[in-house]
Amino acid sequence: MPYDPTIYLGSAAHYRYGRPAYSPELEAVLTQRTGLDGNGRLLDVGCGPGVLTVRLAHLFTEAVGLDPDAGMLAEGRRAAEEKRVMNIRWVHGLAEDLPAVAPGPYRLVTFGQSFYWTDEQHVAETVYDMLEPVAGRPGPADPGVPPIPHDEIKALVEKYLGSSRRAGQGTAPERTHRFEDVLARTRFGVPQQFFVPGIPDLLRDSESVLSGYFSFSFAAPHLFGDRLDDFAGEVRALLAKRSAEGIFWDWPGDTEVVMARKPG
Repeated sequence: MPYDPTIYLGSAAHYRYGRPAYSPELEAVLTQRTGLDGNGRLLDVGCGPGVLTVRLAHLFTEAVGLDPDAGMLAEGRRAAEEKRVMNIRWVHGLAEDLPAVAPGPYRLVTFGQSFYWTDEQHVAETVYDMLEPVAGRPGPADPGVPPIPHDEIKALVEKYLGSSRRAGQGTAPERTHRFEDVLARTRFGVPQQFFVPGIPDLLRDSESVLSGYFSFSFAAPHLFGDRLDDFAGEVRALLAKRSAEGIFWDWPGDTEVVMARKPG
């Protein structure tokens, strides 16, 4: 809808005191689920009097509060000064004015309760281009033993079974879509996605590593036919070269949870 400058006329002074606060766990959950580390920039779109901007600014190098209402921005500045938050830049403008009024890149972009006032699809696409790509979740430091030589084992699998990824009597289909996208098109709607910390010091012996590969559809024992023992022997020999004790560090990563709910 076209912006009407009278939408919140006279409301700015009441907003911070009249609206219920966001969850006190918000910062902790955002930090855990998005990997915030004190770096990067935050853009709070439709920031109003800076409720989110001021609360989240300390998690970033710089925060930008964007709002078309000058009165709201004035309240945001006042709140930041009271709390001595000095790393916020306040920008007068519409979400539809992005990226010109507040160029990226940004680590995180928030819309407290403002997204529905915008040209939603256009703004979402614009913000997409302004965000930094999400880097892979960092792995922990190794616990002092060799990692599993996955690349070399996979090369052995390819040596025996060919470059096509096998599955049963055929090849595995190439997946070009995400589970989240499928669920979002159903009555479940957009699912919740989060990570649960993995095991940082998981140790496995050589036979466990070999069994791990045999547990995959692309390296199931039946695929090797009468060459199964030859393959297993080469893997064992490789592992013996990489670790005299036959012990390896495994980092399967954090556990990703995609949760879809049926509304009550």
